[in-house]
Amino acid sequence: MKTFHCNRCNQLVFFENTHCEKCGARLGFVPELSQISAFEENEDGRWKSLHPLAQDSFYKPCHNYSVENVCNWVIPADSDDTLCCSCQLTSTIPNLTQPNNRLYWYRLENAKRRLLYTLDELGLDVKSRQEDPEHGLEFQFLEADAEGKGVMTGHDNGLITLNIAEADDAHREKVRSSLHEPYRTLLGHFRHETGHYFFDRLIADTPRVKAFRTAFGDEQQDYSAALDRHYKEGPPPNWADNYISAYATMHPWEDWAETWAHYLHIVDTLDTAVSCGLVLVPDSPNEPTLTDQTPIEETTFDNLMTRWFPLTYVLNSLNRSLGMPDGYPFALAPPVIDKLRFVHRVVAAAARR
Repeated sequence: MKTFHCNRCNQLVFFENTHCEKCGARLGFVPELSQISAFEENEDGRWKSLHPLAQDSFYKPCHNYSVENVCNWVIPADSDDTLCCSCQLTSTIPNLTQPNNRLYWYRLENAKRRLLYTLDELGLDVKSRQEDPEHGLEFQFLEADAEGKGVMTGHDNGLITLNIAEADDAHREKVRSSLHEPYRTLLGHFRHETGHYFFDRLIADTPRVKAFRTAFGDEQQDYSAALDRHYKEGPPPNWADNYISAYATMHPWEDWAETWAHYLHIVDTLDTAVSCGLVLVPDSPNEPTLTDQTPIEETTFDNLMTRWFPLTYVLNSLNRSLGMPDGYPFALAPPVIDKLRFVHRVVAAAARR
């Protein structure tokens, strides 16, 4: 993710900010520019952008910004829409009469917006079900009912369901620990489930499916049987030699989705490092070194991998110095890197198209 500044005072601000902590300016994300802008609020309710790329354009806040306080995106002032392009993708929100559900909704929307930012930066177009009823994307955020019937996070033909319990840090950590997972986050869920969505869009019923099966296996094998086998027997003993996660061993669809999510982790983290001007210049050449500042959108896959190891080594070292778990608890075996390369090629081809 790129860095952002307040256009009034040039203070560094975050992607999620609604106001500048230094000068108090109102802030909002302008999807058309992929930028955070500072605004002057007019008496007529319109917001005048102070961003140089907006050329004094006028906007209005998303309804979920001005009323619900779970969004910070804006809409052109002359638009008939009341929801921003991100909030339009959500068809079902949590029951806000329940304690903590507004907080969970806020966390879910935050993670979704980060996902959409990365997809846009990669040139991957996302349309809502309203725009494209056949191939559009839709999210629903559900919770267990009064009888305790659970909610399965998953994807079904463009509809992504997220269990809002995943927005509860304590619950998510309990599940992560019980499943012996090294990593489990809201953003990871969103990235994984959109992997299934983009499999349908970019792989299924295309000439790429042959190369997919060479890398990941035959996705035509029975998914339900694979699911049962995975939860009864667990992953193969040496799964890390060929897969990014134990869950990826279950079925080629899950291997693809886990690898897709991991690719998004890599490009977003490296993009953030480049945008912050992060370099590693140790006294000894034997220490992790990172001096390449090539923008992610202009680099090769091999270049990404070359930069990834020193960055994650330092990231994990910093976390350990703070007494925290590794921020990047993964090891990339050569077959996994080959799968990531395949994802990179698919994304690049889709962006060019």
